[in-house]
Amino acid sequence: MRLQPLRWPLKLAGMGMRPHILLLAGSFEARRVGEGLSAAGLSYAAWLSEAPRGDAQMAQTPLLRRFETAARMQEAVEEGGFTAILDASHTFDRHVTVQAAACANALGLPYLRLERPAWEIEDPAWHAVPDVAAANALIGAGMRVFCATGWESLPAFEDFHGAKLLLRQTRRHARPAPYPFVKLVFGDPPFSASDEQALFAMLGVDMLICRNLGGRASRPKLDAASALGLEVVLIDRPPAPEGITTVAQVKTALEWADAL
Repeated sequence: MRLQPLRWPLKLAGMGMRPHILLLAGSFEARRVGEGLSAAGLSYAAWLSEAPRGDAQMAQTPLLRRFETAARMQEAVEEGGFTAILDASHTFDRHVTVQAAACANALGLPYLRLERPAWEIEDPAWHAVPDVAAANALIGAGMRVFCATGWESLPAFEDFHGAKLLLRQTRRHARPAPYPFVKLVFGDPPFSASDEQALFAMLGVDMLICRNLGGRASRPKLDAASALGLEVVLIDRPPAPEGITTVAQVKTALEWADAL
């Protein structure tokens, strides 16, 4: 991902306007941004497009908001009186980023995307593919595959040729798996590398398929797979909208917000 050069916005406070920031959450970094905004006394509200995973709480409880179109988001942003959008949504929820960038452009609001760098391919047994369907094509007959691509990815595995697809689930539910080759593996994050290694060994895993989230929080499964000599397939991130300003560090995002 190419990071765009920062273009600091005019200070709205100096123009007689008090900044009110829309924080689009969903990533680990969003929690830290919320803490920083609260500590700095900056006015903001947080939105989430889906229910949060894990027990980590944000400084301000986010609202669950998901919109059919960018126009509907624009209406909500106008109603909320927001003067800037800080997008720290989940890397694989590009629906939110595309809508938010379009919304900011239509309303003439400052917009910043905070996104951690992707993992580099650092092992000969690691492979990058553009989507889940391409990952499925790499699965050989008889393979036991640990998959961390989410419930919504299951249709892409319909013609699965391995022995078992072990799908990680971080929310408890009673839905039956849609295919007989799928086994649901429930677990509560955070996960350590040692715990992941023990789990993979117990399940007899041959391959790990996961999204290229980047960062340390999701890294343990990769370290565990490397320790066991497993094949790893990383799903590339969906492309981001052209021309948006992107930073990789929470500190830089908070400096941007403070300069509004």
